[in-house]
Amino acid sequence: MYLFVFAALTAIYLGVSGSRQIKSLDAKIQTLESREEGYKDSLQNSMFEILDMQYFSLENNDDALSYYDHLDMDDLSGYISDRLLESNEQKGDNPLVPYEGMNGDFKINKIKLLNHKWLIADFSDGKYWGELLITYDLKDNKDVDFNVKEHLLYMNSN
Repeated sequence: MYLFVFAALTAIYLGVSGSRQIKSLDAKIQTLESREEGYKDSLQNSMFEILDMQYFSLENNDDALSYYDHLDMDDLSGYISDRLLESNEQKGDNPLVPYEGMNGDFKINKIKLLNHKWLIADFSDGKYWGELLITYDLKDNKDVDFNVKEHLLYMNSN
């Protein structure tokens, strides 16, 4: 009789304990599912932001890329960027930057090709910086001519 009562109490304890564990695990699952939905929304928003940022980009502009199909180049953006960065190799300021460096020589740092004719470049001397709007012309012999259309130098607020 004592064995039966002991077994019954043990079964009741295990049943109640198991149901509490199930409720606890269900609550955790609900929390994780709501987090997952938030992460999915965040990821989708990030993807939309990336697509917006890539809108003005040579790599994603088939019409602009077709302009240079006859040159049969694999990495057109890389080639043009490399040619522009070669202008940094000259001693002194980059010849495309219309300012004299105040804390060193102005050199081009970052380049974004917008289409088959325009690019934006960032330049700096380590303390002062600015931006250039440059037109370029890639010729059939793969020479590139760069022409600065607009430029600006940011004022250091310190």
